[in-house]
Amino acid sequence: MAKKFEIPKSYLAYELKEYSNEPGRAKIVEKEPKTLKKGEVLLKVHSGSINPSDLMFMRGLYGIKKKLPVVPGFEGSGLVIASGGGWRANSLVGKPVACVAPNKGDGPYAEYMITDAYSCFTLGKDVSLEQGACLFVNPITAWALLDQVIREKHKAYVQTAAASALGKMLLRLSNKKGIPGIHVVRRKEQVDLLKSLGAEHVLDSSSPNFDRELRVLSNKLNATIMLDAVAGEITGRALAAMPYGSKCVVYGALSEEPISYHAGLGIFQDKKIEGYWLSSWMPQQSPFKIWKITSEIRSLLGKEFQTQIAAKYPLKEADKAIQEYANNMTRGKVLISNGWEL
Repeated sequence: MAKKFEIPKSYLAYELKEYSNEPGRAKIVEKEPKTLKKGEVLLKVHSGSINPSDLMFMRGLYGIKKKLPVVPGFEGSGLVIASGGGWRANSLVGKPVACVAPNKGDGPYAEYMITDAYSCFTLGKDVSLEQGACLFVNPITAWALLDQVIREKHKAYVQTAAASALGKMLLRLSNKKGIPGIHVVRRKEQVDLLKSLGAEHVLDSSSPNFDRELRVLSNKLNATIMLDAVAGEITGRALAAMPYGSKCVVYGALSEEPISYHAGLGIFQDKKIEGYWLSSWMPQQSPFKIWKITSEIRSLLGKEFQTQIAAKYPLKEADKAIQEYANNMTRGKVLISNGWEL
């Protein structure tokens, strides 16, 4: 018989009132939990992770907009305390889980959250709730991008924003699988950092020799796919330096600038640009495949998929947490945490 938990009459949440780049767009409010539908679970939130996609969402620049007011956040962790019915939802009651927010509902920057049971994955005793809060967005994206490199039989790859949390995951995972990578960063200290993590080929895009170095190295390794989190000028520059027939998979837009792409790259060099979005990719996968992926990710959370937690802030300091992450993305992940322990 499932353990009984007390459902709160009200709870605190960081609620977004308007899509804006200005401070004060979200406030701590008191909310009442909605009635659970079949297949849904109520999560006592431990931590919500902040990602670049969350920053874009709060500014109204992301690929989806939710009806306002809404609680932000795309991924988090916590304890399932109630089920709306159905085998999957009932089986999760009393278990610590990693989860993603529903497409049309509140996210995890709150004390409680409702989500679909199939958007939750149980955490083993060897995975902390802090690491669980970072289980989905970066690890699954890194896994999917490298899987594309493998499926399409590219000999090597180029990645931008290589010093980011996701970039480091790609580095560790590709090293494990024996796939050479060319890791592009923007500062000299980031070159040293990645080399200390086991990267063999690291290029600084601010160097005057960057284009020539990338041309020589990408042709030597036959690196014909770029995994790009930046967009803007660097996309076209890097693609121009890569071998004939190369492609770029854009999965982020950290520069917030239009991609620079000369028509001749496509006409004369058969070079292409395509996009990757986790929100579109996930529904195309079978539940069994997602289970296999998350099982592999869970087994590697302490190694290849380990996330460096730079800071944790209480819910009432969510504004500070978001600003901290926006100013220091490469330091590590920032969590909005409710601070309780199992």
